[in-house]
Amino acid sequence: MKKSDHPHHVDHRTAVAVETARFVAAVKDADLVTAVPSCPDWTLADLVKHTGSVQRWFSVLLRARIQEPPRKREVDLRLPDQQDGYADWLAESATVAADAFAATDPNLPMWAWGADQYARFWARRMLFETLLHRVDAELALGLRPAIDRPLAVDGIDEFLVNLPSATFFAPDVANLRGPDKTIRFRATDGDESWVVRLRPDSFGLDTAHPTTAATDATVQGTAADLLLLVYGRLPHEAEAFAHEGDEHLLAHWFANSAF
Repeated sequence: MKKSDHPHHVDHRTAVAVETARFVAAVKDADLVTAVPSCPDWTLADLVKHTGSVQRWFSVLLRARIQEPPRKREVDLRLPDQQDGYADWLAESATVAADAFAATDPNLPMWAWGADQYARFWARRMLFETLLHRVDAELALGLRPAIDRPLAVDGIDEFLVNLPSATFFAPDVANLRGPDKTIRFRATDGDESWVVRLRPDSFGLDTAHPTTAATDATVQGTAADLLLLVYGRLPHEAEAFAHEGDEHLLAHWFANSAF
């Protein structure tokens, strides 16, 4: 993907509100002890609490305009005592986030654990935490999740850009090494593609790789399905995907890359 193709004109701040509303609608009348198969050992209550906590925590970081890694993660969650209040609490979390966004210039330099050292990193990260867990909730409830295509495209990019920095909470990422091997992810419902290059000591997006040049392995699917793939919500063997090239390389990638 060329640098000029990014960002994909996604308003991350507004999308956080939209995705949270979708999440709230899904769980409003649901039984929160329902298991979440895509997040093993979690219930819907755990999923809601995690997502709202992330939104409130990131909001604290934004308001503090942090310039170095935070030493503690203490935040007043204001979590209700009863789970029947969780859906409304999640809706309120998005309001807390909106207030933090309104008070913070997205282009303000800030510490971030990923590649983009600006306040906008946290809004973008919050969006995809919210979107993916909204999908998890819908899957748990037997619903068919819909993902807006521009968000899917942006989310694949956000995931692959930040993955090299994720070893502190996803240690298997450190195994993503190889003797100069390349994997292409290609969207079949558009013209986007992303090439990841594995080197002996590192890996990352290869933004200079020509779109027509060969790679060692290729995975193709719709942008929405590719987003679920990179996050480990769909297996690469699923019928939604076509792949060619080095199957061992793909297996190695998917065994170590999801978080």
